[in-house]
Amino acid sequence: MPAMPISRRNLLLAASAAPLFAPLLAPLASHAQGNTWPTRPVHLVVGFPGGSTPDIAARVLAEALARALGQPVVVDNKPGASGNIAADFVAKATDDHTLGIVINGNLTSSKLLYPSLPYDPARDFTELSLLVTAPLVLVALPSLPSGPTFFDAARVAGDKWNYGSVGVGSVGHLGMELLKSRVRGFAPVHVPFQGNPQVITAMLGGQVQMALVPPGVAMPQVRTGKIKAIGLTSGRSPLAPEVAPLANAGVRDFDLEVWAALLGPASLSKAAQERIAHELGPIMKSADVRQKLFDQGWQAVGTSPDGMRARVKKEAAIMAGIINAQGIKLE
Repeated sequence: MPAMPISRRNLLLAASAAPLFAPLLAPLASHAQGNTWPTRPVHLVVGFPGGSTPDIAARVLAEALARALGQPVVVDNKPGASGNIAADFVAKATDDHTLGIVINGNLTSSKLLYPSLPYDPARDFTELSLLVTAPLVLVALPSLPSGPTFFDAARVAGDKWNYGSVGVGSVGHLGMELLKSRVRGFAPVHVPFQGNPQVITAMLGGQVQMALVPPGVAMPQVRTGKIKAIGLTSGRSPLAPEVAPLANAGVRDFDLEVWAALLGPASLSKAAQERIAHELGPIMKSADVRQKLFDQGWQAVGTSPDGMRARVKKEAAIMAGIINAQGIKLE
């Protein structure tokens, strides 16, 4: 077919037809633009040491994301201050190639616990996805009763019983304080430790009677009979299929999970956001990725940014209630 001659009439026809094709071409242009990112290695900052559950989730994601992006994704561990050091590092990043893995507290409770927190969870980040979740397991000494009778015994014991957590303001600490607000007369005393292994050791030694810990920490000890599972802080979970929800023990209006989320600084470009959204959906649905996360005590979720924001808003309100009621503050 001969080429159409270039003329003023043909140029006018092409211009008039352009609006008809613009809606079809826009998504292609947007996707092409998104594919210009990343131009160099991406750094995935984690506020906890290597081998921790957030670190494990980050490394599973980094491996899959590197394949999808065609650039290395480097996990940078910046532990300290319950993940707030790393969160602040991400908030202040300006290179468009720094992302972060954060946990519940960094977005839902840190601002209330640390009045001088150097970042603002509501303004300093670009929410990308709630990646993984896990319930907590209320575990206790094997000599203690099970089900509703556990709480009957706890009421009698009052403040003579202790519970362990990985520190003031941790999800294990705030979750137990929330549980105390839901169960009348339940009043165990908080004893903080450096990590969950130390909490379990203290339980085995009889220093504390109970704790809220992730299934990956709890279930190996439960299955050997060294400690007892009283219930889950959410509904039934494949991560601990033999453990009933705490609702079965008479606890009402109590639903709590630990989670890890992906975010970037507030300055993160639209190109980066679009590319991450394009690649992350298939990654989080991948059977291989889901199994790797499951084996490490996580359930893959992979929400939209809106889904992540809704979850943070809901939990922040719950945590604000318990922190304000108890007057909990950290510096």
